[in-house]
Amino acid sequence: MLRGLMNLFSLCWKPFGPDGENHETNGVLGVGGGTTGGSREGKDGLLWFRGIGKYGSGEFSMAVVQANQVLEDQSQIESGQFGTFVGIYDGHGGPEAARYVCDHLFSNFGAITAESHGVVTAETIQRAFRQTEEGFTTLVSELWGSRPNMATVGTCCLVGVIYQQTLFIASLGDSRVVLGKKVGNTGGIAAMQLSTEHNANIEAIRHELKELHPNDRQIVVLKHGVWRVKGIIQVSRSIGDLYMKHAQYNREPINAKFRLPEPMNMPLLSANPTIISHPLHPSDSFLIFASDGLWEHLSNEKAVDIVHSHPCAGSAKRLVKAALQEAARKREMRYSDLQKIDKKVRRHFHDDITVIVLFFNHDLISRGAVQDPPVSIRSALEH
Repeated sequence: MLRGLMNLFSLCWKPFGPDGENHETNGVLGVGGGTTGGSREGKDGLLWFRGIGKYGSGEFSMAVVQANQVLEDQSQIESGQFGTFVGIYDGHGGPEAARYVCDHLFSNFGAITAESHGVVTAETIQRAFRQTEEGFTTLVSELWGSRPNMATVGTCCLVGVIYQQTLFIASLGDSRVVLGKKVGNTGGIAAMQLSTEHNANIEAIRHELKELHPNDRQIVVLKHGVWRVKGIIQVSRSIGDLYMKHAQYNREPINAKFRLPEPMNMPLLSANPTIISHPLHPSDSFLIFASDGLWEHLSNEKAVDIVHSHPCAGSAKRLVKAALQEAARKREMRYSDLQKIDKKVRRHFHDDITVIVLFFNHDLISRGAVQDPPVSIRSALEH
């Protein structure tokens, strides 16, 4: 019975290959996937974008801009028989954890969902996160002798799952999803943040950390105007960052800046996501998923207004460009001059930024329509 369900789930979610008739999506984006139905891909320097595409409950727009020497953001959209899965993974310390999560979190989620006969709950999502953390921990253990600094790599995770008429949001770290919601019949739109952020610069998170570690007066430290866990890392939850979770990885030969002077008696960071469920309502217009690089420069309200005030096509690129223009303004430079700065140096001006905008078609949602053929998209490793 279980094997049969797994096979069915696999068929429902299998990315269609290069010989498929529908080229709406084709595996990894940014490496030459086809475009139809008004969809358009393009590059503008370090910015890659997909103007518009279709998923199970409507349309989407997607964009990524690179700032680091190696892109540390990863993202994916999976849409099939039971609904839609969206993931944004904002890596830190290197790209490895984000890439691992992009390779494994959805497949773990699929296997666990198949075991529950296709029913999605907060528990199935939580189990997928836990299994992914365990898998990455095993990988780090296997590579400890040859690549010990893998223990210092981690990633924030932001996941959205649309199942029937319910939206689940699961978050680790400080990526954010914001809902654009119609305000009655006024034609206006309101911004509603759905995700919880885990960053030591937020007072509630500092309070949470102090409650979890009552005997550690240095659990959060203000350093150069920024609050950090143990004075090292801003986020309090992630996948990876094992040097802050297991004592056996907080020792030589990892870099001295990551090593704690006192023994670690319990994990300092958590991989347990905050999960909320949101019943979809006809007034729910669109969702903006983005890594924190976008929200450093745009407020929730500004981002929602940009999407609402323009055509759906190109929404994600428009948001990234608005964030870059604001980053340039803060440094008293022109946007055109910022565009000329190469990756790595660009990181001094802004972070890697990933944006996915999902637009809702409530006729499809209410009918329980399914994506056929399925959509499977993940961002390219480099742009």
